[in-house]
Amino acid sequence: MKKFICIISILCMLLCTVGCKPLNTEQVAIDGKLHIYYLDVGNADSIFIKLPDGKTMLIDAGEKESGGKIVNYLKNAGVQSIDYLVATHPHADHIGGMVDVINAFEIRNVYMTNAVNNTKTFENMLIALDAEGCPVTQAKAGVEILSDDNLSAVFVAPNSDEYEDLNNYSAVIKLTYGNNSFVFAGDAEKKAEDEIRTNIKCDVLKVGHHGSNTSTTKNFLKKTEPTYAIISCAQENDYNHPHDKVLKRLEEAGVIVYRTDINGTIEVVSDGNNIEIHTER
Repeated sequence: MKKFICIISILCMLLCTVGCKPLNTEQVAIDGKLHIYYLDVGNADSIFIKLPDGKTMLIDAGEKESGGKIVNYLKNAGVQSIDYLVATHPHADHIGGMVDVINAFEIRNVYMTNAVNNTKTFENMLIALDAEGCPVTQAKAGVEILSDDNLSAVFVAPNSDEYEDLNNYSAVIKLTYGNNSFVFAGDAEKKAEDEIRTNIKCDVLKVGHHGSNTSTTKNFLKKTEPTYAIISCAQENDYNHPHDKVLKRLEEAGVIVYRTDINGTIEVVSDGNNIEIHTER
């Protein structure tokens, strides 16, 4: 119990932090396009985004054992700092590699929901954020990450303050560049999906909860109307991800599906009007 209270205290302190390390001026090359990399991190999530202006975003960081892999991937891509770091919710398959990421790069802004988890993984992430002096903003519906001309990113969930299931605390993001939109659903399940009232139509949907049948309902697909869906999952995983019912719903909706277990790391490129998809295999 004392440990749990300590975690909450650290989180509250982080939410009040206002300082952070300066941005390194040497950044990845700017080509005027949006690049989204759905990293192959097994039955977990990690999405790296290079924005058209060269700034960077990382949504989740997989399991602990993926931390070094993610760091190496970003460094090989020329990343020296992360402008926007998002921890969608405090499950180990989303925040396990966060400590490695936080220790390896300059972090400008961090977004996380008010969900807490009484685990060493969650506690270690909070301690690392505190040690680096990174500001934390609560992720909830309506909070803008960025808004500049034809580029925007906003949280569309969570819409409530309390849930029985940690998955429903998931920070869901809609990213828009020109005429193209992308939704990143974390592990949001039916309850959280149904609470989203804003426009979430998109070209590309990062399918919720690794393709679990708890998510990506017919109603949610009607609201998002994606052309493409990306599922982050592992080969021969123990959770039956992605579920056959979800794949059938996607097929019936005419959605083209890519999967990290089949395609490896998936890169989606947008110039604001057109989308290209490249796969590792």
